[in-house]
Amino acid sequence: MYRFLLTPRWLGILALTLVAAAVMVLLGNWQLDRYRGRTAINERIDAGERMAPVPLRDAVPAPSGGAGTTGPAPADDATWTRVTATGRYDTANVVLVRGRTVDNRVGFEVVTPLLLADGTAVLVDQGWVPPAPGGAMAQPQLPPVPQGEVTVVGRVHPTESGGGAVDRRAGRLETRRIAVSRLAGELPYPVHGAYVLLDEQTPATDPLFQAVPIGHTNNWQNFGYVVQWWLFAAMTLFGYGWVARREARRMAGLDEPRKSIDRAAEPTPVTPTTVTPTTPA
Repeated sequence: MYRFLLTPRWLGILALTLVAAAVMVLLGNWQLDRYRGRTAINERIDAGERMAPVPLRDAVPAPSGGAGTTGPAPADDATWTRVTATGRYDTANVVLVRGRTVDNRVGFEVVTPLLLADGTAVLVDQGWVPPAPGGAMAQPQLPPVPQGEVTVVGRVHPTESGGGAVDRRAGRLETRRIAVSRLAGELPYPVHGAYVLLDEQTPATDPLFQAVPIGHTNNWQNFGYVVQWWLFAAMTLFGYGWVARREARRMAGLDEPRKSIDRAAEPTPVTPTTVTPTTPA
């Protein structure tokens, strides 16, 4: 009954079906890996909120190159670690990161290099500030940065990708993304390969700075894609079996189409009439 499945045509259909299903399974596995990776990031973010701060060097390797270079990026399990560092802010090289949104308002994140005792620096994101009157791109009026020694506590944030050019306007560096390697090229000292998202500092930061929230990754979206691709694979195999069974039944004459009935050609049934007898006058 199913010998037709061994014909070249049906063998070709089977091969295409298996390839399509295999690709869908692989896509599901890829999304599963992304789900696991994003879940691990969310777990590190949550752990960083609860942990006691550790020295910066315990999480981020120190740079060993010359001025304008960056150190190694931290290990994946070290990102979002809560760290502490002590140094002096380099107010001559403040970085304004434009186009950043907090609470549905567009403004700037202010990143300032913290010079450490060994001559290296780490970039510290001090927080978000609104733009000056005149538009979202108008440079803000920044509060004064503490002079002298400062101790910061914050989370290790991996460098951002992209970002485009770094410009200097009105004595301040401006960029679109916090790409550590690009910013390091504008600075006269080696820079750590990640930046610190500030939680608190001593002396206290100015209240004008608004803390930048850490958003969790949408790992459940990836899990939904896993289910979607695997369902597609199952439906593809089921569809092949359904079509093959239908073809087998047709060839065996089990699914003969029913003949249409022409109702107009059928004789009209005669309704018997009842004769009422008449009474003679």
